[in-house]
Parts: sequence; structure tokens; C-alpha cells
Amino acid sequence: MQASIDAVRVAGTPQGPVPVVVLTVDGEDDVVPIFIGFNEATSIARGLEAEDIGRPLTHDLLLDVMEELGSRIDRVVVNEIEAREDGQGGTYIADLHLKTPRGETVIDARPSDSLALAARTNAPIEVTEGVFADGRDDSEKFADLEDIRNVSGEL
Repeated sequence: MQASIDAVRVAGTPQGPVPVVVLTVDGEDDVVPIFIGFNEATSIARGLEAEDIGRPLTHDLLLDVMEELGSRIDRVVVNEIEAREDGQGGTYIADLHLKTPRGETVIDARPSDSLALAARTNAPIEVTEGVFADGRDDSEKFADLEDIRNVSGEL
């Protein structure tokens, strides 16, 4: 299922504020929210804005290295949710599909890192039907949450 990054927001939880990247899925009203860390959320937001801040940050550096080695990101696939033992949510699993001089390869990567790279390259994002079925939520729950850029100050 084709997806895209709709927003990077901050949700209030009993444990405090938690960033969430909201993925929209083509043809669906529900979204797939993935709760991530503040550093990753900031990196995704920076990638979406395509703003050059001078010296490369980690995700920028990784892309520079991949390009120097003749590789490029073909697509990102969020392909699984590993259930937690307590039954509350789970851990999302993603694969980074690369085209390299030696052929195509798939690298296991955190969804937050994969999405930060996709935001910088406009690489297609996919979620499997299983991830959508297990992770989907009402888009209205996330529409009014604060944008990460307003919470963390100027990126």
C-alpha cells in the first residue's frame, strides 16, 4: 500500500509528550501513526522541509555516503509490527530497499530512520496490508496535535 508522510506531530501521553509521524495511505481515511523519538522526529521534519543547514546531520551523512558509493534508495517498506508482551502497541519494523552497483539489496532499518531518509530523497513509502490493519487509527485523533516544529522551536 502506497503511503506518505502527512505530518510529524507531538502527542500528549501519560508519560509526557511523544513525537508521532503520521502516515497517510492512498485511498484510506485512517492513518498509520508511528511513535518515535524527538531526534528522529526533528530529522524527518528537516528532511520534509529540504532545508540545507550547512554541515550534514546523521541522515544527511548517510545519504552522502550511499551516493558516493553509487547507491540510491529505491523505496521504504514498513512491513511489520512486533507485538509487545503486554499487548499495548508494538514495535514497527521497516526495510530500506537500495539500488547499488552490485544490484538490489534490502537493509533492516528503524522506520524513523527510513522515513528520515525517504523525506530527503522523495523515495516511495509503502506499508504492508498487515501493518495498515494492525496500526491504523482515526486521522481525526492526530489532526489537532501540535506540529513538531512548533514544539521543538526552529529546526
